[in-house]
Amino acid sequence: MEFLRPTSWDEALAAKAEYPSALPISGGTDVMVEMNFDVHRPSAILDLNRITELTDWSITDGVVRLGASVPYTRIINELSGPLPGLALAAHTVGSPQIRNRGGVGGNLGGASPAGDAHPALLAAGRDVFVEVASQARGIRMIAIDDFYVGVKRNSMEQDELIRAVHIPVADGPQQFSKIGTRNAMVIAVCAFGFALHPKNGTVGTGIGSAAPTPRRAVAAEEYLQGVLAERGLWESGALLGAEVIQKFGELVRAAASPIDDVRGTAEYRRHSLAVMARRTLTWTWNDYSKQIRSAA
Repeated sequence: MEFLRPTSWDEALAAKAEYPSALPISGGTDVMVEMNFDVHRPSAILDLNRITELTDWSITDGVVRLGASVPYTRIINELSGPLPGLALAAHTVGSPQIRNRGGVGGNLGGASPAGDAHPALLAAGRDVFVEVASQARGIRMIAIDDFYVGVKRNSMEQDELIRAVHIPVADGPQQFSKIGTRNAMVIAVCAFGFALHPKNGTVGTGIGSAAPTPRRAVAAEEYLQGVLAERGLWESGALLGAEVIQKFGELVRAAASPIDDVRGTAEYRRHSLAVMARRTLTWTWNDYSKQIRSAA
C-alpha cells in the first residue's frame, strides 16, 4: 500500500492525479473503521492532515466557506451562530474524540445515507455548494442537490478532492433531530434537518438514513412555503395550526423510501420522520415567532 503525504493543496492534487484510486484521509473516523474490518483495502492512502487550509473557515458576503477538514468540535464552538443546523448535527456525531477529528468533508466523501451532516446541509438551502478540485479540471462547484447520486456514491470524478463547502449564513431558525438505538455514539436510524429562510420565503428539509441517498422532502417544503405565503405568516409570526403541522409531517413521511435493517424497520423510520418533522417545525416556528414579536 502506498502512503502519500502532501504538504500543500497543489501537491495533494498532483498526488491524486498520479494515483486516482488513492483514498483521501483526514480525520479517518470512517475510513479507519472500514480498514480495520477489512471492508476497504485501498492501494494507496492520501493523507491530507498537513494541508492546513482545509481546517480554515471564513465568511464572505453572507456565505460560510467551510474547509473540508474543520472538525465538528470547532463547528459547534465557532459556527453555532451562522450555521446552527449544522452545529446541532455536529453535536450528535460520535464521541468527543470523533468530533475532534471528523469533519464535513469526510461525510461528503463517504456519502453514506446515514451521515449526520447531510440533512443539515440540504436544509440549509439550495445555495449550498461543495467545492471540489482536480489537477486536470481545476475547481468545480457542485450544488448539494446534485452531489448525492447513490448509496455511498457522490458526483465527484475519481481524481477530484473536496476542498470546502459553501453554506449561506442562516437567516432564520434551524433544527436537527436524530433517532438512534442509544443517545450517543450511534449511527442514525433516521435523521431530519429543518430550516426557515425568511429572506426568500422558503423552507429547507433534509432526510437522512431513510432513502438510498440523503434527500429533501420537496412536497413538504412546497406545501409549507405556500401556507406561510398565503396566510401572511412570515410577516405575522402567528400560530401555524395543528393541521398544518400534521400535514407537513405526513408529507415528510411520504418523501422517505427506507428499508428494514438491523437498526430499524422501514415503517419505524417513516413514523419517526413524521414525528421529527412535526417537532422541528414547531421548535423553529416558535423561535421565529419570538423573533417577530421582539422586532415589533
